[in-house]
Amino acid sequence: MNTQTDTSPLDISRPHEGVTVVWLNRPQKHNAMTQALIAELQETFTTLAKDDNTRVLVLAGRGKSFCSGADLNYMKSMVEFSHEENVYDAQCFAAMLQALHQFPKPVIAALHGNVFAGATGLAACSDIVIAADDARFCISEVKLGLVPAVISPYVVARIGAHQARRYCLTAEVFSADDARQAGLVHRCVPADALMNEVMATAMQLLNNAPRALATTKNLISYLVPVPAAREITDYTAALIARVRTGQEAQSGLQAFLDKQPAPWIQGTASEPNKP
Repeated sequence: MNTQTDTSPLDISRPHEGVTVVWLNRPQKHNAMTQALIAELQETFTTLAKDDNTRVLVLAGRGKSFCSGADLNYMKSMVEFSHEENVYDAQCFAAMLQALHQFPKPVIAALHGNVFAGATGLAACSDIVIAADDARFCISEVKLGLVPAVISPYVVARIGAHQARRYCLTAEVFSADDARQAGLVHRCVPADALMNEVMATAMQLLNNAPRALATTKNLISYLVPVPAAREITDYTAALIARVRTGQEAQSGLQAFLDKQPAPWIQGTASEPNKP
């Protein structure tokens, strides 16, 4: 099965009975996120959650990267967003992550290339994370005067406050092995073996009882819950909306778009990491 279209930001395939692969399908843009991609991901997760032919979900990316963060044109539009538009945008992103986090079947994330900003949220919401050994990670929001608000409940739950303090505050680029040591990634494999490893793991999961898998996921979520109450979503959406419309973020975003150092950087600055 392959449902790719020329305009679709997703490519859905079924390489084996019971296994559905959702490919981020904007390879020329390093699968950077847009409002359309976020909306289609949520719709796809919601649909596949009820699909009896999907027993294992794989999330992967076409091209050179899994996902490089927000799309440049999407970021340009953010500069002009009103507070209300920012709240709505953040709530849409939060709903998509929640649909992935609550997906009732095992989710494997296959990561390669850049895994930046919001893409780390996708990884943190997945059950099993396998990365190519040359993958690069970055929680880059503070470089632009933003905050990783919406992804933070999932990222902090996955890597803990100790590691989150480092990577969310430094916005440094870190390796796949660093991500494994932090707890964001389970296994690192050679890039040319990534999808073979992912499919081998999917086959292993297919040996297990579907209802038992779903119940076990619920059990783990019950024992170690990720904050998912409405007030948490409302808080993170309102927070990023307030920060985005503030002077610091506005100047930081504009500097990034103009390929100039952010105003808070003293002296000669290196090029900011892409979000």
